[in-house]
Amino acid sequence: MSNPLLEAHVLPPFKSIAPEHAVPAVEAILAEGRAAIALLAEAGEPSWASLPARMEDLDDRLSQAWSPVSHLNAVVNSPAWREAYNACLPMLSAYGTELGQNAGLCNAYKQLEAGSGFASLNAAQKKVVSNALRDFRLSGVDLPEAEKKRYAEIAERLSTICSKFADNVLDATQAWEKIITDESALAGLPDSARALLRELARAKDIQGYRVTLDAPAYIAVMTHADDRSLRQELYTAFVTRASEQGPQAGQFDNSAIMEEILALRFEQAQLLGYGSYAELSLVPKMAESVPQVLDFLLDLARRARPGADKFDISDFQPWDQAYASEKLKEAKYAISQEQVRPYFPAPRVIDGMLRIAERLYGLEIRPSTTAELWHSDATYYEIFEQGSKIAAFYLDPYARANKRGGAWMADCRVRRRLPDGSLQLPVAFLTCNFNPPVDGKPALLTHGEVTTLFHEFGHGLHHMLTRVEVAAVSGINGVSWDAVELPSQFFENWCWDKEALGIMSGHVETGEPLPEALLQKMLAARNFQSGLQLLRQVEFSLFDMKIHAGPALSSAAIQVELNTLRAQIAVLKPPAFNRFQHSFTHIFAGGYAAGYYSYKWAEVLSADAFSRFEEEGVFNPDTGRSFRDNILAQGGSADAAELFRAFRGRDPSVDALLRHSGLK
Repeated sequence: MSNPLLEAHVLPPFKSIAPEHAVPAVEAILAEGRAAIALLAEAGEPSWASLPARMEDLDDRLSQAWSPVSHLNAVVNSPAWREAYNACLPMLSAYGTELGQNAGLCNAYKQLEAGSGFASLNAAQKKVVSNALRDFRLSGVDLPEAEKKRYAEIAERLSTICSKFADNVLDATQAWEKIITDESALAGLPDSARALLRELARAKDIQGYRVTLDAPAYIAVMTHADDRSLRQELYTAFVTRASEQGPQAGQFDNSAIMEEILALRFEQAQLLGYGSYAELSLVPKMAESVPQVLDFLLDLARRARPGADKFDISDFQPWDQAYASEKLKEAKYAISQEQVRPYFPAPRVIDGMLRIAERLYGLEIRPSTTAELWHSDATYYEIFEQGSKIAAFYLDPYARANKRGGAWMADCRVRRRLPDGSLQLPVAFLTCNFNPPVDGKPALLTHGEVTTLFHEFGHGLHHMLTRVEVAAVSGINGVSWDAVELPSQFFENWCWDKEALGIMSGHVETGEPLPEALLQKMLAARNFQSGLQLLRQVEFSLFDMKIHAGPALSSAAIQVELNTLRAQIAVLKPPAFNRFQHSFTHIFAGGYAAGYYSYKWAEVLSADAFSRFEEEGVFNPDTGRSFRDNILAQGGSADAAELFRAFRGRDPSVDALLRHSGLK
């Protein structure tokens, strides 16, 4: 039987990829890789063509099979896909560790760096070699055999249990629902939210309304429902997901998994000679030390605290926060999310976003029917520059059953020069979870969802507008983790610009652009509770850094650490049953362990970068070209601080972030 994951394709053949293809494809490709690497490690004097270029070919072969498997597991999750995906993780982990601990391969890279031909390599190629040598060391290549073996066991176990953590969160989210037959219980909800809950019920052949913990339904109820007990019930279910508390207590509990993850990360760091996992995590990042990160975060907290609005409501509870915030904003600025939503039909916003990117960077972006899709919600687009195709992306914007929550960008193909001299173009996956279209009408986005879309497309532009032709530092690859959010947060700024809003908005019924009066109210309310929001992000970042900055903690000690931080930082204290950490997938199942601070670190960079556009014109083509040339085009081919200085002409300043947040 042929296996589409083993065949060469320009794009994944989604219609023919099935779960049963994943394990055989990964096994076959890893076997090919091992055989090829054994020969590489024993070869004579290495050159770029004989070593890094050959390794890139092997890596890309694996990536082209694995990226659609990983993507389908996230967007059309099923028991079969989950089983196939999880069966591959230990194999991939073992292979990655073998590579990282291959002394012969490491020595070949050392020979290449010390050889006469190294000086003639370009900057991107040199960066690939230096990164590879760093990564060999961080994979334990220099450890004694027994410790190498233990490192490999840890890496394999972490890949399995981090995936299990994410599975538990998804399962807990999907397992809870509340059926409402009396419409009066939904008092306060706008028509769009009621239509969504009705559609969620209809999808399960249920009469009435179905409330779930998926973001669109959860946010709608928490923001608008007058029924306080309903909000409390929903809040309790949401903040106790995958824990020993709440309505599903113990059913999908991540407590023991968190403990094991922290213990294994600490042991891994100690094996490599670091005092903590946080120290190990910072080695490839811009930040230089744990104290530097903690000082940065505490300084932000100090600056944000005076601007953190407090509520004057008796017996105020966390399930009142979103509801009261919306009422307060309506009273203070005469504006609500629902007033704005009709002006942001998803098709209009998506088209407007693409037009904005075209103007900024001299592009042409248009949909194409040449790619196979995994769901009718998804669309495929191609990007052209001066008539030539340079990149492409898939967009899957709406929430649905069996789709992982949140929003993200992932790479499908990386830009690289192929052995035959041709150029492989970059292709991105862009995934969001917005309210889906209901009753034949287009989906209507909140302004916050518009910002999320721009954020993910900013990541996509970083991946797709690279000019680097070496995969390991092309696009987002090789970029310091605490700088990787710079292009995404940077692109959000156009969501607040009058001219840009005119391009992306249009009333769903009349096509009328966002009225000036409504725009002014939006701008006035932009920094409403920005101090609270900043403190919340600082709280998450400090929590992440502190639980990784010392020996492993028990589940109870993790809670104590979080409680202590909240006592110091938070304005609004959550109830004792809150188990936020049990669903904190960014740090326990994503790439942000001891790195969640990156969002605020990069926000300083992005705000300061945008301040140049504020000075020179937000659609100034020369400034846009400079940002593309110095940041987006360079990928990970140079240090992030160096690239920022090339664009801004100086080191970053926190002033623009504080000004944009209304805190200066």
